[in-house]
Amino acid sequence: MRIHVLYTGGTIGMTPTARGLAPGADLHGWLEGVAAGSGTPVTVSDLAPLIDSSMATPDDWQAIVDALRARRTSADAFVVLHGTDTMAFSAAAVSFALTDFDTPVIFTGSQLPLGAAGSDAAANVSHALEAAAHEASGVSLCFGNLLLQGNRATKASSWAFDGFASPTAPALARVGAPWQWGAAPALGCGWRDPAPYRRCDIAVVTMAPGITAARVRAALDPAPEAVIVRAYGAGNVPACEPGLVDAFAQAIEAGAPVIVTSQCPQAAIEVGRYATSDALGRAGAVGAGDMTFEATYAKVAFLLSQDVHGADLAAWIPRSIAGEIGA
Repeated sequence: MRIHVLYTGGTIGMTPTARGLAPGADLHGWLEGVAAGSGTPVTVSDLAPLIDSSMATPDDWQAIVDALRARRTSADAFVVLHGTDTMAFSAAAVSFALTDFDTPVIFTGSQLPLGAAGSDAAANVSHALEAAAHEASGVSLCFGNLLLQGNRATKASSWAFDGFASPTAPALARVGAPWQWGAAPALGCGWRDPAPYRRCDIAVVTMAPGITAARVRAALDPAPEAVIVRAYGAGNVPACEPGLVDAFAQAIEAGAPVIVTSQCPQAAIEVGRYATSDALGRAGAVGAGDMTFEATYAKVAFLLSQDVHGADLAAWIPRSIAGEIGA
């Protein structure tokens, strides 16, 4: 079993500085020790430049994809060390870009730097290496004793060691003695020869009590390529607010698809279930089903990068590309 570890940055390899945590730990030497303890030989490379995941962009997603593809024939599995802030975004994005990739990719990281007392770094990396050795399939995320499907995961805590959850899909495995393995990750229709990720103009509009149509219109001017609405519950918006639904309808008429997701971590969007979402549905908005916000955003960015726009993009939202949405 040949496992390659790609270090992209993040808390796991940081050390304290006068201006806060920054990359600086001897990650390669530390990884050699962790790998020796697990009995799994690994090779290691760094993404250049390293990124703080809170500063990640679709360009960085593509850099990860390119780095993995470049080593496809020299490794049987990959572990990607990544910062926790946007790890779920990156895992989802990589899953869409690598549906033709038959080598497992496992994202992990830590809440505390590897040199901090009581750090979760060694446990998470050891578990990711073990999952890789057991030939976990697809793109997954290993953190806090859980192995989750990468595009069904969301960051649930900024401090707890069980910092990620999969609210609408079961865990792939639970760490233990022995591990408890569940169902294989869900698959989708895939995407042949995907174009690289690019920066996309995606407006994210979060509903809140008292939000006005003027504020929504301002958020959509100039016109974006797509709109994601973070609605309440199963897809509800304050439809009685004068002009609010009209603002979204105008965006759709201008060619920007409107995708409705939920502020609830555990939700299944049903546009039209309540009267407060029916008007949005009649205007042409589509629901994100049970996708996480991270997967929804990454999927929209992926489709735009494939030159899919407007109604065509909206039609792809309920279709599973990489197992990111339930039936």
